[in-house]
Amino acid sequence: MISWLLVIIASYLFFSLAFFGDKLVLSGPPNPRLYTFYVGFLGGLVILLAPFSTFSLPVPLILLWIVLEIIVYVLGLYAMFIALEKFEVSRVMTTIGALQPILILLFTWVFWSQEVMTGMNFLAFLLLVTGGVMISFGRKFKITGNYVLLVVFSSLMFSLDYIFSKMIFLNMPFLQSIIWMRTGAALLVLLLLFDKKLRIQIFIPIFSGIFRNKTIKIEKGAFDKKTGIIFLCSQTMGGIAAFLQSLAISLAPISYLAIISSLRGIQYVFLFIITLFFSYFFPKILKEDISWKIILQKTISIILIVMGLAIIL
Repeated sequence: MISWLLVIIASYLFFSLAFFGDKLVLSGPPNPRLYTFYVGFLGGLVILLAPFSTFSLPVPLILLWIVLEIIVYVLGLYAMFIALEKFEVSRVMTTIGALQPILILLFTWVFWSQEVMTGMNFLAFLLLVTGGVMISFGRKFKITGNYVLLVVFSSLMFSLDYIFSKMIFLNMPFLQSIIWMRTGAALLVLLLLFDKKLRIQIFIPIFSGIFRNKTIKIEKGAFDKKTGIIFLCSQTMGGIAAFLQSLAISLAPISYLAIISSLRGIQYVFLFIITLFFSYFFPKILKEDISWKIILQKTISIILIVMGLAIIL
């Protein structure tokens, strides 16, 4: 148990670093197609691990799971980035973070009814979900039909991604599985290049089209090499995080899949600490107003998350 728990905690650390990097360069909404392309395509770099893995063609049933995983993964990314384009990041990620563990728990029961968590693990699950929602919750917001459709669909796709990934990991070695899934996703997002505007954004001004309406946030309002490096580093951190998350899914028992997702609150703990550190020591890089009310809210959330972790251990 300890092995997958440490891996998923490391994963959420890298996710928080990736999110922080994006926060430094992003002052406007992301272009959904462009971000989906970059995340999907860069994930295909996992093929560099091919020399460390044996190669074999999956049997037809496993190949079906791989195709389904690729589709739901890319659709989940695209729906999430559309939601991030239209609504606040805190709104979108909080809702997805709350819905996904519940959906994964439901799907776990559907596919492996005998493996559903029980007893104290369910209490840990509730504490982790509650803490995760509290620590990422911002000001009140109005819920619209479009918002619900996008975040529910994205949560559904990501939840199925967990389930299909576990199906594959149960029947294939980890490296072989992840290479098939992520290279398949990289090939699928290449279809986006049929869009001429997207090709221009990617290949002509290599990074100037990453964000709509020139919303790259840097010192004098124009793109430079430093910002591009930050963006690439944040995407690298995101890639490492996704790899570690997949590793945790492969290592964890089926009954812990929902708990892996509910541990997302740890990502917000790391992000809060990083933001607090930079706001206090390096306000020229990032400065956010952090009131005592916010600190109290985050502290209570962290206590709930720690209690959930303690029960798992």
